[in-house]
Amino acid sequence: MKAVNLPDIKKELNLLSSAELQHLCLRLARFKKENKELLTYLLFESHSETGYIQTVKGFMDIEFELINTNNFYYIKKSIRKILRNVKKFIRYSQKKETEVELLIYFCEKLRDFKPSIKRSTQLQNMYYRQILLAKKTISKLHEDLQYDYNLMLEDLE
Repeated sequence: MKAVNLPDIKKELNLLSSAELQHLCLRLARFKKENKELLTYLLFESHSETGYIQTVKGFMDIEFELINTNNFYYIKKSIRKILRNVKKFIRYSQKKETEVELLIYFCEKLRDFKPSIKRSTQLQNMYYRQILLAKKTISKLHEDLQYDYNLMLEDLE
């Protein structure tokens, strides 16, 4: 996800009320390095959560294609980096549905990755930890959503 430049952010901030600005600033204060990305999400992408999810999925697709597959050390390192960024994007959204969708998509990409993760215990453990995290998050959702997401998880297991 590319951050929008400061003049565009400033124009968008001028359109908000003081209460909305205060809320954005308090939330922004919780983050350090990623302030600009968070502000970009809050101002431009929070209105369309499905668009945001598609943007993050596109980011994951690109990052998975760029992984150096010569050695499992580089694969593990790259996948950890991708997961770290996905978790950061999940923190921006703070919506359980977004978290589940992104975790499931990450697990799908990891499962279908070549060379297979079955040759690396650490990658398998990472895969199963993310599935468990997705299950835990799904249990907090509405029953209809739980059913849909559990069907998706069954395909991963």
